[in-house]
Amino acid sequence: MSINLYNTKTGQKETFTPINPNSVTMYLCGPTVYNYAHIGNARPAVVFDVLYRLLKYHYPKVTYARNITDIDDKINNSAKELGVNIKKYAEKYAKIYNDDIAKLGVLPPDIEPYATQHIPQIIAMIQVLIEKGYAYAAEGHVLFAVETYDKYGSLSNRNIEDMIAGARVEVAPYKKHPADFVLWKPSDDDLPGWDSPWGRGRPGWHIECSAMCKSHLGDVIDIHCGGRDLIFPHHENEVAQSCCANDTDSFANYWLHNGMINMGQQKMSKSLGNILLIKDVAEQYKGEVIRWLLLSAQYRQTVTWSEESIHKSQKTLDRMYATLRDNQSVSANIGNENIPEEVVSALDDDLNTPMAFAEINKIAKSLAKADTDSNKQKYKSQLLSTGNLLGLFQQDPEDWFKSEDIDRDKIEQLIKERDLARANKDWSKSDEIRDQLNDMNIILEDSPEGTRWSVKK
Repeated sequence: MSINLYNTKTGQKETFTPINPNSVTMYLCGPTVYNYAHIGNARPAVVFDVLYRLLKYHYPKVTYARNITDIDDKINNSAKELGVNIKKYAEKYAKIYNDDIAKLGVLPPDIEPYATQHIPQIIAMIQVLIEKGYAYAAEGHVLFAVETYDKYGSLSNRNIEDMIAGARVEVAPYKKHPADFVLWKPSDDDLPGWDSPWGRGRPGWHIECSAMCKSHLGDVIDIHCGGRDLIFPHHENEVAQSCCANDTDSFANYWLHNGMINMGQQKMSKSLGNILLIKDVAEQYKGEVIRWLLLSAQYRQTVTWSEESIHKSQKTLDRMYATLRDNQSVSANIGNENIPEEVVSALDDDLNTPMAFAEINKIAKSLAKADTDSNKQKYKSQLLSTGNLLGLFQQDPEDWFKSEDIDRDKIEQLIKERDLARANKDWSKSDEIRDQLNDMNIILEDSPEGTRWSVKK
């Protein structure tokens, strides 16, 4: 069974053919660590975590690198404003980022390179670009000359003039062409800097990823991922630098870009003031609920974050965890062999998570209706095995419904009293108890198997 992926480079869905089937390589542009990460930052981490898991399902070895940009003007400016050490400031937010996305079930990458740990490799790549005539030094800066690379614009499918018109291009007298971009820039005494042939300075953003990718994955990699907002200029510039420095026709054979997040009817953006931080939403909702919502739309599409959508995700997972709780005593065999073909086929089709979720719903319903031990074991094994592939159902069902702020015994007693009232057709008493539980933030769900409850989030 083959994986089909939409390749930004070609603008179409293609069958994935790795360079080496025994060793697949994948790179994701990670965060620039200068503040708390928001849920927009979480989406690529989550969706490409699913791709990582899927590749590991199909191939014997996958090397996944997700970098940390720990040298950047945003980091420098924020640290200076607060009067704190820049290195420690970046380390703090790198740890927070990793802790935050771990709450969403994101596996750690095989390699997590930091830009500041690759300064020699960055300088070496810049020197190669200068020697080959693709870059030039000017006033303490080194710039890539975009006109020397005739394929510039091929990833974003735009010509240089269009790219200049649609982007904020830094105007500088030392540039030969307005679109030339910085590989190295000078540092004042109060900024981080490293000695180089062009003076004390620091790298530009784009060259960092090119050097880190080459160092750990090779000159040409299988898959490069990131948000759609990175196609230009970041990924376009990565392609130009890497192909020119490495004498290759390709930098990454498959380019995957995820869609953005809308807050209700609005695009999530700092200018609109509707940014949600991962740390804040993770205090309100379980990590798997957030993960389910971020995967509820196919990764290339926009996903909508709203009270309605997050509560729908909560309710869906509550129902499935309740089914697992009802079948707590049933043994399960968790492994790839118990993942239904329909789930794998959905994910193989360009990570079609909505279709995979539909299959998960079918499995959960089959488990809820199963009336024989063999069927219960079969469907529970399928549900938990599929959950492992998608990073779901990682909690004990009893723990899922626990909360430090609830009195479990009291809830169970009230439910028993309500059941008795209903049996006696005392609807007024039944409604009174439901209202009491509602005031305790408890949601009830009546089913043929009895009354289930969950905590309202």
